[in-house]
Amino acid sequence: MVETIGSRIKSCRKQLHLTQHDLAKRLQGVSHAAISQWESDTTKPNAENLYDLSKVFGCDLAWLLKGGEKTPQIVSYMLNDSVKIPILAQEELEKWDSTQFFDYPRNEYIMTDSNYSDFAFAYKIADDSMLPDFSLGDVVVINPDLSPQPGEFVIARYGKMVVFRKFREAENNEFVLLPLNDDYAHISTNQNETKILGTMVEHRIYRRKR
Repeated sequence: MVETIGSRIKSCRKQLHLTQHDLAKRLQGVSHAAISQWESDTTKPNAENLYDLSKVFGCDLAWLLKGGEKTPQIVSYMLNDSVKIPILAQEELEKWDSTQFFDYPRNEYIMTDSNYSDFAFAYKIADDSMLPDFSLGDVVVINPDLSPQPGEFVIARYGKMVVFRKFREAENNEFVLLPLNDDYAHISTNQNETKILGTMVEHRIYRRKR
C-alpha cells in the first residue's frame, strides 16, 4: 500500500514512464518544481490539481487522495497524451534563453499531441507585418531545436526587438528576415545582432468576428 499522496503521485508517474517535467506539461499552471514538492510531501496538491492528476493517471480520485488496499493499474487517458505549450509574451522572448524550461505557472498555453521539443513555445501574432498569411491573434508554435530552411518562418531577436518573419539565406552564412506585408522593412544580419529563437512548426488560426 502506498502511504502518502506524494508517494501515490510518484508511483503513478513512474508507471507511465513520465519525468516530472513531462507530468508538469500535462497539468494546467503547474511547474515541475511543484510536482517535486508534492512527491516529497513538502506541499500537497489542491483539489483542482488532484482532479487533473486523476485524469492524467486514469485513476480514481478518492484513491489518489486517501489511498487503499490495492494500487490501481494506471493508464493515461488525457487528450491522447497531449502536452501543454506556454504562450510567451513579447517581453519574455526579449530575454528568453533557448535552453530554458518553463518551470513556473503559466496563464496562457495551448495543448498539442505533437512531439515537439521540451523547450517549444507558442507566440501570439501581435502586429500586421505578416499579412495576409498571419493575422493579429493567430498563434504559432515554435521549435527552438529546429534550424530553419529557406522559406520557413521563424521567431528572431533583432537587437532588443522580437519579430516573426520568413527566413531567407544570404551570402557568407548570413540571412535575411522578410515580412509578408510590404509596409515593413527587411531585416538583415549585417544590420544588427540577430538571433533565431526557433522555427515555426504549427500555425493556428482562430475564428474571427466579421
